[in-house]
Amino acid sequence: MLPLLTAAPVLADDADADRSEDKQPKPPAAMSTVGGTLLGKPGTQVNLAAGVPVLPKKLTGRSWIVADAESGDVLASHNAHWRLPPASTLKMLFADTVLPVLPKDQSHKVTTADLAGVGEGSSLVGVKEESTYTVHDLWMGVFLRSGNDAVHVLSEMNGGISKTVADMNKHAAELKALDTHVVSPDGYDEKGQVSSAYDLTLIARSGLQKKDFREYSSTVRVQFPGEEKKAKKGKKAPKRETFEIQNTNRLLTGDAGLDPYKGIAGVKNGNTTNAGSTFTGVAERDGKVLLVTVMNPSGEESLAVYQETARLMDWGFTAAGKVQPIGELVKPGSAGDGSDKEAVGDKESGGKGEAGGDDGTDQASLGDKASASSGSSGMGIAVAITGGALLLLAAAVFLVNRRWPLPDLVKRLPGR
Repeated sequence: MLPLLTAAPVLADDADADRSEDKQPKPPAAMSTVGGTLLGKPGTQVNLAAGVPVLPKKLTGRSWIVADAESGDVLASHNAHWRLPPASTLKMLFADTVLPVLPKDQSHKVTTADLAGVGEGSSLVGVKEESTYTVHDLWMGVFLRSGNDAVHVLSEMNGGISKTVADMNKHAAELKALDTHVVSPDGYDEKGQVSSAYDLTLIARSGLQKKDFREYSSTVRVQFPGEEKKAKKGKKAPKRETFEIQNTNRLLTGDAGLDPYKGIAGVKNGNTTNAGSTFTGVAERDGKVLLVTVMNPSGEESLAVYQETARLMDWGFTAAGKVQPIGELVKPGSAGDGSDKEAVGDKESGGKGEAGGDDGTDQASLGDKASASSGSSGMGIAVAITGGALLLLAAAVFLVNRRWPLPDLVKRLPGR
């Protein structure tokens, strides 16, 4: 092919496209191999066999991963360990770290100092100084509106920003999320603040062990307390008003031209100048539970990060039980066997069916090159969504899985 390509005339449009592509950052040649050696290779990694669907064509994310939430099997990935700015998906680590520390009914009166470090242009839920909020209120603000103001107040309640950052970095190490380095707890762009699609998926899986985490990340809308107004002389203080906030996860709520994703149950989205759009989602269909993370798609379609996540979820549900895993989500250091699985024995060979190319890999040509393997066992979340503007109403049970069980999904009622 090379002589043929060299001899072909280069049109102006092609040359411009090549120059544009050259400007795109390239993944490192070698990355972390936590979870399996294939996960440390640049490009798309997937084992295809007869009967396994090819990957979707419209995938432009710099990094993405599709994993079984229960077994931890990684079904496919693209630059899984590329360390990139995470934006507000980092709030999943913030929540997984701080949620167990602060009782949800604890109240706090917000001070000027609590909000002093909120970055310019941050997403806000509308926390007001000299107003009192419960921890529960603030977590709703974190998950639904990605409120950096709520993050900073909770961080101060946890002992301050510096302590919270240190706690988060320590927890990331415990989870073996070794690509992750926290500088700001809210995911605001900071030099040196990075994570990866692999790590964000590990973090989400850990967070989903917690009932409150599941409730907050799957709530579509809720009433948030407004500003507390002082009483005028000789009169009672006016009744505190509330205002509605809605989740910014568009696979949960839907948006113009995008329907809520069938079976979606969380988790978190983000967007900053450096990170672009990022998203980690969990969904269930027919007893299978998938976690998908997409980081910084370059596609020009509207809501690209959600569109690409949905395509990967569709592929994962079709491929589950047919595709041979390429690696796994490792257990946290506190979960048991103590082994630091830098490489996973039977999932690291680059043999039959490996697709280790770039975005241009012709997946269709790989369809018959891998041997089929049986999928993991276990049932998952059963969730129902009744429309883009409604709360998720239903819930069911994660059955115990021998590797790492996910507990019952919290029941979410209207008005919660």
